[in-house]
Amino acid sequence: MRYRSNNILALVPPGEEGIHLLKQAAFFQQSLGMKVFLYRIIDSPSFLKRIFLVKKANKERTEALKDLRKFAATVIPENTIRHFTYRVKSGRKLPILLRQSKRGGYEFMIIGKDGKGDCLEPHELDKLISRSAIPIMTVSDKQHVSSVNHILIPVNVLQTTQKKLLWATYFAKKYKARITIVSALSLNIDLKHSLAWRNAEKLKHMLSQRGITSEVEILKETEREKHDVIIDYMEKIQPDLVIIRTHQESNSKDLQIGKFVSNIVHGSKIPVFTVNRFLQPMPIDFEI
Repeated sequence: MRYRSNNILALVPPGEEGIHLLKQAAFFQQSLGMKVFLYRIIDSPSFLKRIFLVKKANKERTEALKDLRKFAATVIPENTIRHFTYRVKSGRKLPILLRQSKRGGYEFMIIGKDGKGDCLEPHELDKLISRSAIPIMTVSDKQHVSSVNHILIPVNVLQTTQKKLLWATYFAKKYKARITIVSALSLNIDLKHSLAWRNAEKLKHMLSQRGITSEVEILKETEREKHDVIIDYMEKIQPDLVIIRTHQESNSKDLQIGKFVSNIVHGSKIPVFTVNRFLQPMPIDFEI
C-alpha cells in the first residue's frame, strides 16, 4: 500500500527541456511545500559489464548522479535546492516510473512531454498516464507557469462524473484559484438539455460542496473534434493548469486514456494534471 509522503517525483532529461522541467518543479515545490525527488534514468549496463566490469558500471552511475546534482544547481534557486533529492536508476524508463509510482511514496509525478532528449515517447507517456498509481503532471517547454490563478477542467461526455474532484479541490484551495469546467458539444441541441451540460453541472455541484466556486462553459462546435475545440479555448483564455480525468474512456487493455485525453495532454502548452481510474490518497496537508 502506498504511504502518504508529500513528495513529488520529477524525471529530468539533460539539456534545454531539463532546464524548463527543473524550473517548473521548483515552482511547485515552493508553492506546495513538497519535497522533490529528481530522477535520471540511464541505460542498463550490458551483461558483460555487469559480470566483468562492475566497477565501471558503478562509476557510470556515480557520474550520472554527480551530473544531475550539478545540472540542478545551475537552475534551482539556492534557497530551494535543499528540498531536492537525487536518484539515478538504470533500465527502461516506463517500467521504472511505473514501479516508482506504486512503491515510491510520491503524491504525483512531473514528466516532460516534448519528446526531446531522454523524454518518454508519446505512446509511452500515454501508457504511463494510464497505468500509474499516482497522478501525472505533464509539462511542455513552450510555456512556463509561475502562478496558478485559473484552473481548467475539460469534461468529455464519455467520462463518468462520480469520482470526487479531490485534486481540483486541493489545487484550488492551495492557490486560491478559480475553476472553469469546459465541455465541447457537437450536437445541435439546446445546451441545457445536453449530457455535456449535465455532467459539467454535476462537477460544479461537487466542487461547491467543498467550498470551491466554479463556472461552466459549453462550447458548441459541430464540425471539429472536441479536443481541438478545447485546445483552441485553452489558447484563448490561457489558464495556468489543466486537471483532467482519464478513466473509463477506452476499453483497450494497453491504452486506457483515450483519444480525447491524449490529445489534450499532447496539445497543451501549460501543465496538464491527469488523474486516472485509481483513487489517490491525498497530500498530508489536504483539507476537505
